[in-house]
Amino acid sequence: MSLTPKQRLTARVVGRVQGVGFRWWTLRQAQELGLTGWVMNGNNERTVEVVAEGRPEALDEFERRLRRGAPGSHVDAVTVERSPASAEFSRFGIMRS
Repeated sequence: MSLTPKQRLTARVVGRVQGVGFRWWTLRQAQELGLTGWVMNGNNERTVEVVAEGRPEALDEFERRLRRGAPGSHVDAVTVERSPASAEFSRFGIMRS
């Protein structure tokens, strides 16, 4: 078990990311990596918002996967911020926008 404090990753994914199963794919990736948080469609049809918390190494891999994107999607850009984890989440879920 790592003694490294958990971190929070806040990301905005831009591209063809709505209507292609991107949120469900993100959910599966987060669960596979043991992350908590949420994903939801952004305020336009070209963005998805993500908040994930977990080990820094898992977040690094999650970010790599977000940049590659889900099958059928096309990621144009990903902006990411890191901060200390809040520990407010017990699981990873899909939120409605």
